[in-house]
Amino acid sequence: MRIQLKILFFVIFASFTISPPLHAQRIQTGFDVRLVAEGLQFPWGMAFMPDGHVLVTEKIGRLRVISPDGRVSEPIKGVPAVFAQQQGGLLDVALDPDFSKNRVIYLSYAEPEGFKAGTAVARAELKDGSLENLKVIFRQLPKTESGVHFGSRLAFAPDGNLFITLGDRGNYLEEAQQTDNYFGKIIRIRPDGSIPADNPFANDPKAKPEIWSYGHRSVQGAAIHPKTGELWIHEHGPKGGDEINIPKPGKNYGWPKASYGVHYDLTPIKDEHAEQGFEEPIHHWTPSIAPSGMVFYTGNLFPGWRGSLFAGALVGRHVTRLTHDGNTIRNEEKLLMNTVRFRDVEQGPDGALYLLTDEENGKLLKLTPKQSQ
Repeated sequence: MRIQLKILFFVIFASFTISPPLHAQRIQTGFDVRLVAEGLQFPWGMAFMPDGHVLVTEKIGRLRVISPDGRVSEPIKGVPAVFAQQQGGLLDVALDPDFSKNRVIYLSYAEPEGFKAGTAVARAELKDGSLENLKVIFRQLPKTESGVHFGSRLAFAPDGNLFITLGDRGNYLEEAQQTDNYFGKIIRIRPDGSIPADNPFANDPKAKPEIWSYGHRSVQGAAIHPKTGELWIHEHGPKGGDEINIPKPGKNYGWPKASYGVHYDLTPIKDEHAEQGFEEPIHHWTPSIAPSGMVFYTGNLFPGWRGSLFAGALVGRHVTRLTHDGNTIRNEEKLLMNTVRFRDVEQGPDGALYLLTDEENGKLLKLTPKQSQ
Protein backbone atom coordinates (compact mmCIF):
# COMPACT_ATOMS: atom_id res chain seq x y z
CA MET A 1 0.00 0.00 0.00
CA ARG A 2 2.83 2.42 0.88
CA ILE A 3 4.50 1.79 -2.47
CA GLN A 4 1.21 2.33 -4.32
CA LEU A 5 0.64 5.62 -2.48
CA LYS A 6 4.12 6.81 -3.33
CA ILE A 7 3.57 5.99 -6.98
CA LEU A 8 0.20 7.77 -6.99
CA PHE A 9 1.72 10.86 -5.35
CA PHE A 10 4.53 10.86 -7.89
CA VAL A 11 2.22 10.53 -10.87
CA ILE A 12 -0.38 13.08 -9.85
CA PHE A 13 1.59 15.85 -8.19
CA ALA A 14 4.97 15.80 -9.90
CA SER A 15 5.82 17.87 -12.95
CA PHE A 16 7.97 16.26 -15.59
CA THR A 17 10.62 17.83 -17.77
CA ILE A 18 11.62 16.02 -20.95
CA SER A 19 14.35 16.32 -23.51
CA PRO A 20 13.53 17.95 -26.83
CA PRO A 21 12.60 15.40 -29.52
CA LEU A 22 14.93 14.67 -32.38
CA HIS A 23 14.27 16.77 -35.51
CA ALA A 24 11.64 18.88 -33.70
CA GLN A 25 11.66 22.50 -32.59
CA ARG A 26 12.09 23.00 -28.85
CA ILE A 27 8.71 24.55 -28.07
CA GLN A 28 7.26 22.47 -25.26
CA THR A 29 9.76 20.77 -22.96
CA GLY A 30 7.61 19.77 -20.01
CA PHE A 31 4.16 18.74 -18.86
CA ASP A 32 2.03 18.45 -15.78
CA VAL A 33 -0.10 15.46 -14.82
CA ARG A 34 -3.55 15.93 -13.30
CA LEU A 35 -5.87 13.30 -11.89
CA VAL A 36 -9.24 13.58 -13.67
CA ALA A 37 -11.02 10.55 -12.19
CA GLU A 38 -10.30 7.39 -10.22
CA GLY A 39 -12.12 4.35 -8.89
CA LEU A 40 -12.23 2.63 -12.28
CA GLN A 41 -11.74 -1.14 -12.12
CA PHE A 42 -9.06 -2.04 -14.67
CA PRO A 43 -10.12 0.46 -17.35
CA TRP A 44 -9.23 -0.66 -20.89
CA GLY A 45 -10.42 1.74 -23.58
CA MET A 46 -11.81 5.25 -23.97
CA ALA A 47 -13.46 7.44 -26.58
CA PHE A 48 -14.13 11.16 -26.34
CA MET A 49 -17.55 12.51 -27.20
CA PRO A 50 -17.86 15.90 -28.92
CA ASP A 51 -18.89 17.65 -25.68
CA GLY A 52 -15.73 16.55 -23.86
CA HIS A 53 -17.30 13.67 -21.92
CA VAL A 54 -15.37 10.44 -22.30
CA LEU A 55 -16.64 6.88 -22.50
CA VAL A 56 -14.44 4.45 -20.57
CA THR A 57 -14.65 0.66 -20.50
CA GLU A 58 -13.80 -1.37 -17.42
CA LYS A 59 -12.52 -4.85 -18.17
CA ILE A 60 -14.93 -6.43 -15.69
CA GLY A 61 -17.78 -5.47 -18.03
CA ARG A 62 -18.83 -1.92 -17.15
CA LEU A 63 -19.06 1.15 -19.36
CA ARG A 64 -18.86 4.57 -17.73
CA VAL A 65 -19.14 8.21 -18.80
CA ILE A 66 -16.69 10.65 -17.22
CA SER A 67 -17.46 14.37 -17.37
CA PRO A 68 -14.76 16.98 -18.08
CA ASP A 69 -14.71 17.83 -14.36
CA GLY A 70 -14.13 14.19 -13.38
CA ARG A 71 -17.59 12.96 -12.37
CA VAL A 72 -17.94 9.23 -13.03
CA SER A 73 -21.39 8.00 -14.05
CA GLU A 74 -23.17 4.91 -12.88
CA PRO A 75 -22.54 1.94 -15.20
CA ILE A 76 -24.31 2.27 -18.54
CA LYS A 77 -27.13 -0.25 -18.84
CA GLY A 78 -27.39 -2.79 -21.66
CA VAL A 79 -23.71 -3.69 -22.02
CA PRO A 80 -23.38 -7.29 -23.31
CA ALA A 81 -22.11 -10.05 -21.02
CA VAL A 82 -18.33 -10.49 -21.12
CA PHE A 83 -15.79 -13.22 -20.41
CA ALA A 84 -13.92 -11.36 -17.66
CA GLN A 85 -11.00 -13.72 -17.09
CA GLN A 86 -7.25 -13.24 -17.59
CA GLN A 87 -6.97 -10.88 -20.58
CA GLY A 88 -10.66 -11.11 -21.46
CA GLY A 89 -13.43 -8.68 -20.65
CA LEU A 90 -14.91 -5.46 -21.99
CA LEU A 91 -12.18 -4.02 -24.18
CA ASP A 92 -12.30 -1.09 -26.59
CA VAL A 93 -14.94 1.54 -27.35
CA ALA A 94 -15.29 3.75 -30.43
CA LEU A 95 -17.75 6.35 -31.67
CA ASP A 96 -19.52 6.07 -35.00
CA PRO A 97 -18.26 8.72 -37.46
CA ASP A 98 -21.80 10.19 -37.35
CA PHE A 99 -22.11 9.89 -33.56
CA SER A 100 -23.33 13.47 -33.13
CA LYS A 101 -26.36 12.54 -35.25
CA ASN A 102 -27.00 8.86 -34.51
CA ARG A 103 -25.49 8.34 -30.99
CA VAL A 104 -24.05 4.98 -32.13
CA ILE A 105 -21.03 3.48 -30.35
CA TYR A 106 -19.05 0.27 -30.87
CA LEU A 107 -17.69 -2.10 -28.23
CA SER A 108 -15.17 -4.89 -28.57
CA TYR A 109 -15.20 -7.57 -25.89
CA ALA A 110 -14.49 -11.18 -25.04
CA GLU A 111 -17.84 -12.85 -25.69
CA PRO A 112 -18.54 -15.92 -23.51
CA GLU A 113 -19.94 -19.28 -24.56
CA GLY A 114 -19.78 -21.57 -21.55
CA PHE A 115 -16.10 -22.02 -20.73
CA LYS A 116 -15.12 -20.68 -24.14
CA ALA A 117 -14.83 -17.16 -25.50
CA GLY A 118 -13.91 -15.16 -28.57
CA THR A 119 -13.57 -11.49 -29.48
CA ALA A 120 -16.81 -9.88 -30.62
CA VAL A 121 -17.82 -6.37 -31.69
CA ALA A 122 -21.27 -4.88 -31.12
CA ARG A 123 -22.87 -1.57 -32.04
CA ALA A 124 -25.63 0.17 -30.11
CA GLU A 125 -27.25 3.56 -29.55
CA LEU A 126 -26.27 5.43 -26.39
CA LYS A 127 -29.41 7.02 -24.94
CA ASP A 128 -30.11 8.25 -21.43
CA GLY A 129 -27.58 6.05 -19.69
CA SER A 130 -28.46 2.89 -21.63
CA LEU A 131 -27.45 1.03 -24.76
CA GLU A 132 -30.37 0.40 -27.10
CA ASN A 133 -30.77 -1.68 -30.26
CA LEU A 134 -27.54 -3.56 -29.61
CA LYS A 135 -26.37 -5.72 -32.51
CA VAL A 136 -23.29 -7.94 -32.76
CA ILE A 137 -21.60 -7.13 -36.08
CA PHE A 138 -18.57 -9.42 -35.81
CA ARG A 139 -17.64 -12.62 -33.96
CA GLN A 140 -14.27 -14.35 -33.84
CA LEU A 141 -15.13 -18.01 -34.40
CA PRO A 142 -14.68 -20.67 -33.29
CA LYS A 143 -14.68 -19.73 -29.63
CA THR A 144 -11.91 -21.36 -27.60
CA GLU A 145 -11.06 -22.09 -23.95
CA SER A 146 -8.02 -19.81 -23.93
CA GLY A 147 -8.19 -16.68 -21.77
CA VAL A 148 -5.48 -14.70 -23.57
CA HIS A 149 -4.79 -12.78 -26.79
CA PHE A 150 -8.19 -11.32 -27.61
CA GLY A 151 -6.74 -8.12 -29.16
CA SER A 152 -8.67 -5.82 -29.54
CA ARG A 153 -8.75 -2.21 -30.72
CA LEU A 154 -11.24 -0.46 -32.99
CA ALA A 155 -10.32 2.21 -35.56
CA PHE A 156 -12.46 3.91 -38.18
CA ALA A 157 -10.72 4.65 -41.49
CA PRO A 158 -11.41 7.88 -43.43
CA ASP A 159 -13.58 5.88 -45.86
CA GLY A 160 -15.90 4.91 -42.98
CA ASN A 161 -14.84 1.26 -42.76
CA LEU A 162 -14.07 -0.22 -39.35
CA PHE A 163 -10.80 -1.99 -38.51
CA ILE A 164 -10.90 -4.59 -35.73
CA THR A 165 -7.66 -5.98 -34.33
CA LEU A 166 -7.60 -9.55 -33.06
CA GLY A 167 -5.25 -11.94 -31.28
CA ASP A 168 -4.18 -15.52 -31.95
CA ARG A 169 -5.94 -16.72 -28.74
CA GLY A 170 -2.68 -18.11 -27.38
CA ASN A 171 -2.97 -21.80 -28.17
CA TYR A 172 -3.91 -21.17 -31.80
CA LEU A 173 -0.79 -19.30 -32.89
CA GLU A 174 -0.21 -21.50 -35.96
CA GLU A 175 -3.66 -20.53 -37.25
CA ALA A 176 -2.44 -16.94 -37.61
CA GLN A 177 -0.76 -18.11 -40.86
CA GLN A 178 -4.01 -19.35 -42.39
CA THR A 179 -6.70 -17.19 -43.96
CA ASP A 180 -9.61 -19.57 -43.29
CA ASN A 181 -10.01 -18.40 -39.67
CA TYR A 182 -10.02 -15.27 -37.51
CA PHE A 183 -7.00 -15.99 -35.29
CA GLY A 184 -4.23 -13.39 -35.46
CA LYS A 185 -5.93 -11.15 -37.99
CA ILE A 186 -6.86 -7.56 -38.74
CA ILE A 187 -10.51 -7.38 -39.78
CA ARG A 188 -12.10 -4.71 -42.00
CA ILE A 189 -15.88 -4.40 -42.17
CA ARG A 190 -18.52 -1.78 -42.75
CA PRO A 191 -20.19 -0.24 -39.68
CA ASP A 192 -23.20 -2.55 -40.13
CA GLY A 193 -20.98 -5.65 -40.26
CA SER A 194 -21.13 -6.16 -44.03
CA ILE A 195 -17.96 -6.77 -46.03
CA PRO A 196 -16.35 -4.13 -48.27
CA ALA A 197 -16.10 -5.33 -51.86
CA ASP A 198 -12.43 -4.30 -52.07
CA ASN A 199 -11.28 -6.41 -49.10
CA PRO A 200 -8.29 -8.48 -50.25
CA PHE A 201 -10.00 -11.87 -49.70
CA ALA A 202 -13.57 -10.82 -50.52
CA ASN A 203 -13.66 -13.09 -53.59
CA ASP A 204 -11.59 -15.97 -52.21
CA PRO A 205 -13.93 -18.86 -51.30
CA LYS A 206 -11.21 -20.47 -49.13
CA ALA A 207 -10.60 -17.36 -47.00
CA LYS A 208 -12.59 -15.30 -44.52
CA PRO A 209 -13.71 -12.23 -46.49
CA GLU A 210 -13.42 -9.88 -43.49
CA ILE A 211 -9.61 -10.33 -43.30
CA TRP A 212 -7.44 -7.32 -44.09
CA SER A 213 -4.05 -8.75 -43.02
CA TYR A 214 -2.78 -11.79 -41.12
CA GLY A 215 0.19 -13.28 -39.28
CA HIS A 216 -0.38 -11.14 -36.16
CA ARG A 217 -0.01 -12.19 -32.50
CA SER A 218 -2.11 -9.91 -30.25
CA VAL A 219 -2.80 -6.38 -31.43
CA GLN A 220 -3.63 -3.96 -28.60
CA GLY A 221 -2.93 -0.66 -30.35
CA ALA A 222 -4.42 0.88 -33.50
CA ALA A 223 -4.48 4.41 -34.88
CA ILE A 224 -5.19 6.07 -38.21
CA HIS A 225 -2.36 8.23 -39.53
CA PRO A 226 -3.75 11.79 -39.69
CA LYS A 227 -2.14 12.57 -43.08
CA THR A 228 -2.04 9.29 -45.01
CA GLY A 229 -5.22 7.74 -43.58
CA GLU A 230 -3.36 4.45 -43.15
CA LEU A 231 -3.88 2.09 -40.24
CA TRP A 232 -0.91 1.75 -37.88
CA ILE A 233 -0.86 -0.96 -35.22
CA HIS A 234 1.38 -2.36 -32.54
CA GLU A 235 1.28 -5.93 -31.34
CA HIS A 236 2.72 -7.92 -28.48
CA GLY A 237 5.62 -10.20 -29.27
CA PRO A 238 6.39 -13.30 -27.20
CA LYS A 239 9.52 -12.83 -25.06
CA GLY A 240 10.67 -9.71 -26.90
CA GLY A 241 9.73 -8.64 -30.39
CA ASP A 242 6.82 -6.24 -29.83
CA GLU A 243 6.17 -4.70 -33.26
CA ILE A 244 4.79 -1.63 -34.99
CA ASN A 245 3.28 -2.46 -38.37
CA ILE A 246 1.36 -0.62 -41.08
CA PRO A 247 -0.94 -3.44 -42.26
CA LYS A 248 -1.35 -3.62 -46.01
CA PRO A 249 -4.28 -5.47 -47.61
CA GLY A 250 -3.65 -9.20 -47.94
CA LYS A 251 -0.15 -9.09 -46.46
CA ASN A 252 1.35 -11.60 -44.01
CA TYR A 253 3.21 -10.23 -40.97
CA GLY A 254 4.93 -13.46 -40.04
CA TRP A 255 3.68 -14.66 -36.68
CA PRO A 256 4.58 -17.28 -35.48
CA LYS A 257 7.15 -18.04 -38.21
CA ALA A 258 9.02 -14.76 -37.76
CA SER A 259 9.62 -12.59 -34.70
CA TYR A 260 12.37 -10.54 -33.08
CA GLY A 261 11.55 -12.30 -29.82
CA VAL A 262 11.70 -15.91 -28.65
CA HIS A 263 9.02 -18.22 -27.26
CA TYR A 264 8.51 -18.19 -23.50
CA ASP A 265 10.25 -21.56 -23.23
CA LEU A 266 13.21 -19.86 -25.01
CA THR A 267 12.66 -21.79 -28.25
CA PRO A 268 14.16 -19.50 -30.91
CA ILE A 269 12.14 -17.96 -33.74
CA LYS A 270 13.64 -16.80 -37.01
CA ASP A 271 13.85 -13.02 -37.08
CA GLU A 272 14.05 -12.91 -40.88
CA HIS A 273 10.71 -11.63 -42.10
CA ALA A 274 11.31 -10.59 -45.69
CA GLU A 275 13.49 -13.63 -46.40
CA GLN A 276 10.52 -15.85 -45.56
CA GLY A 277 8.10 -13.80 -47.62
CA PHE A 278 6.66 -11.81 -44.71
CA GLU A 279 6.37 -8.07 -44.09
CA GLU A 280 9.02 -6.48 -41.88
CA PRO A 281 7.83 -4.39 -38.92
CA ILE A 282 8.77 -0.73 -39.11
CA HIS A 283 9.84 -0.84 -35.45
CA HIS A 284 10.24 -3.44 -32.72
CA TRP A 285 11.01 -3.56 -29.00
CA THR A 286 13.30 -6.20 -27.50
CA PRO A 287 12.97 -6.61 -24.59
CA SER A 288 9.20 -6.19 -24.68
CA ILE A 289 7.45 -3.14 -23.29
CA ALA A 290 3.96 -4.71 -23.77
CA PRO A 291 2.49 -1.72 -25.64
CA SER A 292 -1.18 -0.85 -25.25
CA GLY A 293 -3.25 1.98 -26.66
CA MET A 294 -2.03 4.17 -29.51
CA VAL A 295 -2.65 7.66 -30.86
CA PHE A 296 -1.10 10.21 -33.20
CA TYR A 297 -0.95 13.60 -31.52
CA THR A 298 -2.47 16.36 -33.68
CA GLY A 299 -3.39 18.97 -31.04
CA ASN A 300 -2.20 22.50 -30.39
CA LEU A 301 -1.39 22.31 -26.67
CA PHE A 302 1.97 20.63 -27.37
CA PRO A 303 3.38 22.02 -30.64
CA GLY A 304 6.60 20.09 -30.11
CA TRP A 305 4.68 16.83 -29.94
CA ARG A 306 2.55 17.39 -33.02
CA GLY A 307 2.78 14.37 -35.33
CA SER A 308 4.29 12.12 -32.64
CA LEU A 309 2.97 8.62 -32.06
CA PHE A 310 2.14 7.75 -28.43
CA ALA A 311 1.58 4.36 -26.81
CA GLY A 312 1.25 3.10 -23.26
CA ALA A 313 3.51 0.40 -21.86
CA LEU A 314 2.30 -2.29 -19.49
CA VAL A 315 5.56 -4.07 -18.67
CA GLY A 316 7.59 -0.93 -19.25
CA ARG A 317 5.32 1.08 -16.94
CA HIS A 318 5.72 4.26 -18.97
CA VAL A 319 4.36 6.14 -21.98
CA THR A 320 6.45 6.09 -25.14
CA ARG A 321 6.60 8.93 -27.64
CA LEU A 322 7.87 8.06 -31.10
CA THR A 323 8.90 10.56 -33.75
CA HIS A 324 8.85 9.37 -37.33
CA ASP A 325 9.74 10.41 -40.85
CA GLY A 326 7.22 8.79 -43.16
CA ASN A 327 7.29 5.10 -42.26
CA THR A 328 10.61 5.31 -40.42
CA ILE A 329 10.73 5.65 -36.63
CA ARG A 330 13.45 8.21 -35.85
CA ASN A 331 13.43 8.59 -32.10
CA GLU A 332 11.81 7.17 -28.97
CA GLU A 333 11.31 9.00 -25.72
CA LYS A 334 10.02 7.43 -22.49
CA LEU A 335 7.69 9.56 -20.36
CA LEU A 336 6.50 8.83 -16.79
CA MET A 337 9.07 6.06 -16.45
CA ASN A 338 8.66 3.40 -13.76
CA THR A 339 5.27 4.62 -12.57
CA VAL A 340 2.22 2.47 -13.44
CA ARG A 341 0.89 0.24 -16.21
CA PHE A 342 -0.69 2.43 -18.86
CA ARG A 343 -3.53 0.71 -20.73
CA ASP A 344 -4.69 3.42 -23.13
CA VAL A 345 -3.63 6.81 -24.41
CA GLU A 346 -5.88 9.22 -26.34
CA GLN A 347 -6.04 12.86 -27.35
CA GLY A 348 -8.97 14.84 -25.98
CA PRO A 349 -10.91 17.49 -27.89
CA ASP A 350 -9.10 20.08 -25.74
CA GLY A 351 -5.73 18.98 -27.16
CA ALA A 352 -4.58 17.39 -23.89
CA LEU A 353 -3.23 13.84 -23.76
CA TYR A 354 -5.23 11.43 -21.60
CA LEU A 355 -4.03 8.18 -20.03
CA LEU A 356 -5.77 5.21 -18.43
CA THR A 357 -3.91 3.29 -15.75
CA ASP A 358 -4.28 -0.48 -15.62
CA GLU A 359 -5.04 -1.16 -11.97
CA GLU A 360 -7.88 -2.10 -9.65
CA ASN A 361 -8.25 1.55 -8.69
CA GLY A 362 -7.76 2.70 -12.26
CA LYS A 363 -7.31 6.37 -13.03
CA LEU A 364 -7.89 8.78 -15.87
CA LEU A 365 -4.93 11.17 -16.04
CA LYS A 366 -4.53 14.34 -18.11
CA LEU A 367 -1.28 15.73 -19.48
CA THR A 368 -1.09 19.49 -20.09
CA PRO A 369 1.82 21.86 -20.77
CA LYS A 370 3.96 22.52 -17.72
CA GLN A 371 3.00 25.73 -15.94
CA SER A 372 5.80 28.16 -15.18
CA GLN A 373 6.50 28.56 -11.47
